[in-house]
Amino acid sequence: MSFVQRFERNKVGRDFAVGDIHGHFRALWTVLGSIGFDREKDRLFSVGDLVDRGPDSEMALDWIDEPWFHAVRGNHEDMAIRWPSGNMDAAHYAANGGGWNVSNPRHAQLAFSWAFNALPIAIEVETEDGKVGIVHADCPFPTWRDFVVSLDDASMSNKMRKAVFEAALWSRERIQDEDRSGVPDIRALIVGHTPLKKPAVLGNVHYIDTGGWFRDGYFTLINLATLETIPPMPEQLDCAA
Repeated sequence: MSFVQRFERNKVGRDFAVGDIHGHFRALWTVLGSIGFDREKDRLFSVGDLVDRGPDSEMALDWIDEPWFHAVRGNHEDMAIRWPSGNMDAAHYAANGGGWNVSNPRHAQLAFSWAFNALPIAIEVETEDGKVGIVHADCPFPTWRDFVVSLDDASMSNKMRKAVFEAALWSRERIQDEDRSGVPDIRALIVGHTPLKKPAVLGNVHYIDTGGWFRDGYFTLINLATLETIPPMPEQLDCAA
């Protein structure tokens, strides 16, 4: 399998990316309805973290099967992948929202593990103005090309691959350092992972997890053609809110 999934430009509809869903699929569907999302023409890309913390985590497999929905793997998918193998503490997993899966029967745990293990680490989407990348947390290489080539490098050691995956799924180094250097060989990089009060932009890296899974949060969508957010950004932010 490839850890990079590539999509040609959408010539018939719109492409959106959405921040972390965390088991709030019904609430997200309401948001999609408000923008007239057309399942026959439009596509929705997820920055990962489909599950945990919300009431609809069990719906993740149904959404993954939809032809208009495409997700990268997040750190919460990573935990669900590892859970059936028994190499994770149940209390720690539950504290991070995985209680719904801890209590699942074995066959259900395996179904989620297998499905999430098939998700790519990175997605590339062609737009009229250039390529947009999607990854859960960060691009851990100086260039996007170096990153995606590394993901499918069969000669890479297991230790190195684990380090690349961990950075892509878990790192907050860029936003903590307010690093504005960006990723030079891509139009934009869309990420989630770090919950913010408002979307933020560091160089060409767009952070869109605005806590749609919080009581006082909301889902941010970003139009991949225009890089405009829904709801609109009140101001151009260049650091975390």
